[in-house]
Amino acid sequence: MRDATAGDPISGLKWSHKALRKLRRVLRRRYRISSPTISRLLRKDHYSLRVNRKRLAGHQCPGRDQQFVYIARYRNAYLRRGWAVISVDSKKRELVGPFKNAGRAWRQSPRDVNMYDFRSDALGVALLYGVYDVGRNRGYMGVGISHDTAEFAVATIRAWWFEEGRHDHGQHRHLLIEADCGGSNGNRNRRWRVLLQEFADETGLIVTVTHYPTGGSKWNLIEHRMFNEISANWAAQPLDSYETVLKYVRTTTTSTGFRCRARLDPKPYQTGVKVSRKDMAGLHIRPHKIFPHWNYTIYPRTLSTKN
Repeated sequence: MRDATAGDPISGLKWSHKALRKLRRVLRRRYRISSPTISRLLRKDHYSLRVNRKRLAGHQCPGRDQQFVYIARYRNAYLRRGWAVISVDSKKRELVGPFKNAGRAWRQSPRDVNMYDFRSDALGVALLYGVYDVGRNRGYMGVGISHDTAEFAVATIRAWWFEEGRHDHGQHRHLLIEADCGGSNGNRNRRWRVLLQEFADETGLIVTVTHYPTGGSKWNLIEHRMFNEISANWAAQPLDSYETVLKYVRTTTTSTGFRCRARLDPKPYQTGVKVSRKDMAGLHIRPHKIFPHWNYTIYPRTLSTKN
């Protein structure tokens, strides 16, 4: 085991890159030994099968911990008042067609899928943008067919508001959006802010946005309260049509009461839309004193920022 052994010199925990059958093949030259016996002896010496762990965060941006505390403080303050709090993000895009989907499912026989995940063999691409209502433990998923843009993100938030949000939170004028730091809802995405301004103007909502710092997306509530539940629901199920995607999203439930709605958005969204300085100057936006690049409030243009 020496040449294939790695481990922690402090705790003495060890692991090997060799499989049991390879070890048995080497040991058979001198001993009569079976694979179960090798496994038992390895465990006796503190060997076990290990996988890689994502624990190295690399360089951390300044103010990372303080921003997490700020987000939690704002979220709790909104929830205490009964105001709407949503966590938003884009889920991994999915090829629509008979392609392999990770996971296992109980079947009498396996399903045959394509050997290769070629985009040319797909019916299309399912672009998934989610809205998770933190206070109500409810999800809403927009399923797009073109591009994951700021327009698509805000269109999904708008659809959530008019289909669900205003019925549950319509008596209040405040909305808190927790978002990642990049992508279609990134803190540097000008188009995201312009479209949120239009959304605030249309609905009369005072929209506050708090962004998770770079590398902090895994702490976004939507990741482990919504996205992972959807992935578990369609595990090992080929997403062979858009209707199949919608069906599995809509039937995702949990024992804690989570439910999810889904909407197909067939609109083609364009990439590379430029935002002028005039558009940015017209925003009715107030950056917060703490990390203004991550935290800001957008007011309807008919409403004073003092309200």
